[in-house]
Amino acid sequence: MDVLISGAGVAGTTLAYWLARNGFRPTVVERSQGLRSSGNPVDVRGPAVPVVEAMGVVPRLREVATHATRMLILTGEGREVATVGTPAASGNEVEVPRADLAAVLHDAARDHAEFHFDDTVTALHQDEHGVDVTFDRAAPRRFDLVVGADGLHSTVRRLVFGPERDFVDPAGMLVATTPLGETVDDPEEVLIHNTPGRLVSIHPGRDQALAAFIFRSRAEFDYRDMAQHKRIVTDAYSDVGWRVPQLLKRLNDADDVFFDAVSVVDLPAWSRNRVTLLGDAASCVSLLGDGSSLAIAGAHSLATALAERADHADALRHYETVHRARVASKQRGVRRAGALLVPKTRTGLAIRNLAARLWPGSL
Repeated sequence: MDVLISGAGVAGTTLAYWLARNGFRPTVVERSQGLRSSGNPVDVRGPAVPVVEAMGVVPRLREVATHATRMLILTGEGREVATVGTPAASGNEVEVPRADLAAVLHDAARDHAEFHFDDTVTALHQDEHGVDVTFDRAAPRRFDLVVGADGLHSTVRRLVFGPERDFVDPAGMLVATTPLGETVDDPEEVLIHNTPGRLVSIHPGRDQALAAFIFRSRAEFDYRDMAQHKRIVTDAYSDVGWRVPQLLKRLNDADDVFFDAVSVVDLPAWSRNRVTLLGDAASCVSLLGDGSSLAIAGAHSLATALAERADHADALRHYETVHRARVASKQRGVRRAGALLVPKTRTGLAIRNLAARLWPGSL
C-alpha cells in the first residue's frame, strides 16, 4: 500500500518509520526546504517512551537532551519565589529541543521512506480505490491513503475537511520563542518571571538558551508575518522589567522566531474516506510540551491499526478511538494549565506562587 504523509515533523517521520516496518510504502512531502521545527524543548514521555525505545533511538535522544532539572520562579528583582522540579528530571522521560527530536526521528526513517522537501500538496481527489494528489512542484501521483501530519495550520485538513476556523479554537494566549545564541550560567535551571497575564522564561536548552514569551491576548495575526509577531510581543511586554528589555531586543534582532496561538484542534472525525489526520493537525495540544509525545504515540497507533486490519476504514476508526482517549484529557487541561502558567491577576499570581512552594515537586 502506498501512503502519502504530508509533513516531516515529529508525527510524520514516526509514522513513516512504522509504516515501512509493517510493509507499507510511505512517501513524505514537506513544505520546507529541509527539516524545520522550532527549538522549543518538548518532553518525550508517557505513551511515547515505549515507541522510541522500540525504534532504538533512546540513546541518541539522551545525547541531544537538555539538562534542565528545575524551574525557578523569580520576582522582577530576581528574587526566588519558588523552585519546582521538571518532569524529565526523574524516571525515563527525556526533554529534547523539538528540532533535535524531529532530526533523530528523521534519521531513523529516512532509509525506509521516500522524502520530498520544498513541496506541498495543492489538491486531493478521492475515489473508492485511492487518492489522486496534485503537488506544487512534483508531478501528480496516486496513493492508497493520505495522512495529514502537517501541523496546526494543516493544508490537508483545509483541503479535505474545511477551513481552519471551523476546527481550531484559540485558548486566548500567544507564544513566541527565539534562541539567544549563547549558553547560560546554570544549564539545569529554567528561569521564569510573571506579571499578570504574561510570562517570560529563559530555558538553558542544549547548546544555547531559549527565550519564551507566553501571554494572554486574542490579537489577530498572520502566522507567516514575523515582523507583525515581533510588534505584538514588544507591545505586550513594553512595561515589564526583569531581563525583558534585553530579551525583547534579542527577539527583534532575531531571524529565527516561533510565534503562534495556543490552540486546541477539535474535529468530529479525523478521517474522511482515504484521508486521515495525525498529530497537531488532528488534535493539537500546544502547551506544556505534550504534543510531541502524543504525536509519536498516535503515529504508532495509526501504523499498527493499518497493519492489523485489512479494511482501511476499520483501521482508521480504530486508530481514532484509541488515540482520542489519550488526547481528550490533555485538551481539557489546556486552559487549566494556562491558568497555572499565566495567571490573569496579581491575586492569581500570589495563589499560584504559594501553590508552587507547596507542590510535591518543589525543591
